[in-house]
Amino acid sequence: MAKKKLAESTTEFDRRFDAGEDIHDLIDMSKAKIIRHGKKVRLTLDIAESLVNDIDDIRQRMGVDRGALIKVWLHERVKQEKTAIK
Repeated sequence: MAKKKLAESTTEFDRRFDAGEDIHDLIDMSKAKIIRHGKKVRLTLDIAESLVNDIDDIRQRMGVDRGALIKVWLHERVKQEKTAIK
C-alpha cells in the first residue's frame, strides 16, 4: 500500500482527521512522548454560579467536558507561571 501524502499544515491535518480519514500514516510515532502525571488528587472548589455558567457556555461551544476544560486551563496556566519564574 502506498504511503499517503503528508499534510502540509495543521489545518489540513485537522480537516483530514475531522473528515474521518485514517491519519495513522501521517503521524511519526518515533517522536511521540508518553507523559505520566503521577498520582491523581481530587480537588473540591466552591465557585460562583455565574462563573460555572460562563465555563459551561464555553465548553458547550467546544464540545468538551467541564472538568476536562478546567484541567487544560489549569495546566496551561501552571506552565505559563513556571516559565515566567525562570
